[in-house]
Amino acid sequence: MPKALITGITGQDGSYLAELLLDKGYEVYGLARRLSTPNQTRIGALVEDIVLLEGDITDQSSLNIAVQTAMPDELYNLAAQSFVATSWNQAVLTGDVTGLGVVRVLEAVRHFCPDVRFYQASSSEMFGTSPQPLKDEETPFHPRSPYAVAKVYGHYATINYRESYQLFCCSGILFNHESPRRGIEFVTKKISDGVARIYCGKATELRLGNLNVKRDWGFAGDYVSAMWLMLQQDEPDDYVIATGESHSVKEFAELAFDCVGLDWQDYVKVDDRFLRPAEVFDLRGDASKAHKELGWAPKTSFKELVRVMVEADVERYRA
Repeated sequence: MPKALITGITGQDGSYLAELLLDKGYEVYGLARRLSTPNQTRIGALVEDIVLLEGDITDQSSLNIAVQTAMPDELYNLAAQSFVATSWNQAVLTGDVTGLGVVRVLEAVRHFCPDVRFYQASSSEMFGTSPQPLKDEETPFHPRSPYAVAKVYGHYATINYRESYQLFCCSGILFNHESPRRGIEFVTKKISDGVARIYCGKATELRLGNLNVKRDWGFAGDYVSAMWLMLQQDEPDDYVIATGESHSVKEFAELAFDCVGLDWQDYVKVDDRFLRPAEVFDLRGDASKAHKELGWAPKTSFKELVRVMVEADVERYRA
């Protein structure tokens, strides 16, 4: 039975990846921080089927112990301070967790399980304002937030360890991927949750920032399969994972309100408090390499993604 260790297992991607690996017959270990109130909402149904190891991406000794305990065949590093807006207020923390945290995991790998296949969660935010309209693996990075800068550091650290120590290290440059399990601080979940609250009579308006920002949005459940496919290849490499379409925040809101038969213009208010110091206005990815080499393609349309998120939130408020 193959073994996998997932850092960030309690997050959106970690929960979907754990489900995928369990379905494939893996023994799944997950690294989880000790909290006064355990954050297991997304993996509640899986707790009996996985092994949770206490540790923190900022603590080298706990990472060493986790790696030695699991001795995994595959290690997926999904842990991060992953909210772009927060990275402006907590820039040093973001650098420590999202940037240096990658090196700590790689150091544990190098010393204690050098034969493991390692996946690093890189981000489309690394491209920032790079002028190429359709971003692929050769597009230069121009990060526009402390989060994106930290992700660039982790990305290049992964390449460096691959080239310097001959480790099997891959980076998935994933564009935005959403689901009903998305954190409430992210704009897509803020919209679907806000629509559900308005529809269920719990709110009267939804305040958002820049409505014209565009992102390449896919479904997280589709994207974790790409992570797994990367680690099944003969040679390690880096891959862009994206739908190839970009849609604005306004489009997302319009579709979300349509799902419950409401006009978004009656409820959405633009609030300057949600504007960022530096913005990336349009991100769209070219996943041709992943299509060709991994045989991967997204299965969920943008419209279907929005519908699933809204319906899940409406159901939650009705319960």
